[in-house]
Amino acid sequence: MERPVAWTLYSKEQLAELEALSSDYIGFISRNKTERECVAEAIACAEAAGYRNLEDCIERGAQLKPGDGVYASMRGKSLILAKIGTDDLTRGINILGAHIDSPRMDLKQNPVEEKNDLVYLDTHYYGGIKKYQWVTIPLAIHGVVAKKDGSVVPVVVGEDASDPVFVITDLLIHLAREQLGKEASKVIEGEMLDVLAGNKPLSIEDEKDKKDPVKLQMLELLKERYGIEEEDFLSAELEVVPAGPARELGFDRSMILGYGHDDRSCSYSSLRAQLALNETPTRTALTILVDKEEIGSVGATGMGSRFFENVVAELLALTGHGEGTLALRRCLMNSNMLSSDVSAGFDPSFAGAFDTKNAAFLGRGLAFNKYTGSGGKGGSNDADAEYLARIRQVMDAHNVAWQTAELGKVDQGGGGTIAYILANYGVHVIDCGVPVLSMHAPWEVISKADLYEAYRGYCAFLTLE
Repeated sequence: MERPVAWTLYSKEQLAELEALSSDYIGFISRNKTERECVAEAIACAEAAGYRNLEDCIERGAQLKPGDGVYASMRGKSLILAKIGTDDLTRGINILGAHIDSPRMDLKQNPVEEKNDLVYLDTHYYGGIKKYQWVTIPLAIHGVVAKKDGSVVPVVVGEDASDPVFVITDLLIHLAREQLGKEASKVIEGEMLDVLAGNKPLSIEDEKDKKDPVKLQMLELLKERYGIEEEDFLSAELEVVPAGPARELGFDRSMILGYGHDDRSCSYSSLRAQLALNETPTRTALTILVDKEEIGSVGATGMGSRFFENVVAELLALTGHGEGTLALRRCLMNSNMLSSDVSAGFDPSFAGAFDTKNAAFLGRGLAFNKYTGSGGKGGSNDADAEYLARIRQVMDAHNVAWQTAELGKVDQGGGGTIAYILANYGVHVIDCGVPVLSMHAPWEVISKADLYEAYRGYCAFLTLE
């Protein structure tokens, strides 16, 4: 059951729309490389589209009516947007759920160290990565530093053309005989992911009496530019990510090379689909942009928290359902969801890792994964056949290019998403997303056509009744 190549299906008008969407997406992922940055821009877009802060509505006791759009943020790192439909919420809502965190390295709480006239920043990697992929490439630092006086200082270094960049060094080939004999997982180990950050000592009259003069010089620069001291690293969230913008890939410019396609290709297209709802929907439409998926959906900003449940409860209260839990349970039990997360794109260079009959191919559209998990579907949400049939119907009705896939051969590995968490509420949910090459690498690859079909598919899903 081979699916058609989406590129062959487009009119001139659709190709123009595809290119416009892709251009906007390239800008989005180039600007927003952390969860905080994604949430801040998403809120700005939502407010421009007329969405109001849910907290303000709660404080004023304002009742929500069909057509109203609201948003709720959890500590600036997760976001929920909702547009109220004409149906009673207890009949269910349509949910798009994607994550906005991506694999990276985080600075440790006490990161600064001078070694042999070089200053390094110690890191702890976040999410599943091949550590050797992160050496010898230009790196940037994004994040915030929270000071004891309550102020929060934003930090972005390495993105502007005038900025310095950072790097993790590697051993020269001439001395690497022992290194090259190691397993790939040990060629570069976690404690070797130290970011090179300085070499120039502080200009002082009697340098020999000063300990760590290069470190002192770097700290002096940080104090001058950001007003922060070394101890302020204790209350900082600073993420080390690949430096530079996303780019078009290929002579035909058909693909996008960028950091964070997993899962910002799905979160961006979900956001765009949500905000494209100009008319009042029948069922309330809700989009979740969530943190911490790459490390198990834990913590207050992860999908495993009560944030989602609490927001839905508030929506029910503001639409006249009171503050009891029964309406909440009914609402969720009757709801539909697309767990919008990327899929492994088939890579001919590594064909042996895939079952080609059940693989996602670049350029063939939005990929649906009935199940994920590993080792006998362990940790998976396995969508029921009836729900998948409904999804097929709505996608075909809107002429969306789509395909089905699984995450490689049965015993090859596997992975999970946020789907199982929503399934715990009884929500009908299936995984779907954009096929990606080099997933979890510093630079990943997607097809513009698949991004466009994800957007079109999410728009179609929000019409599901």
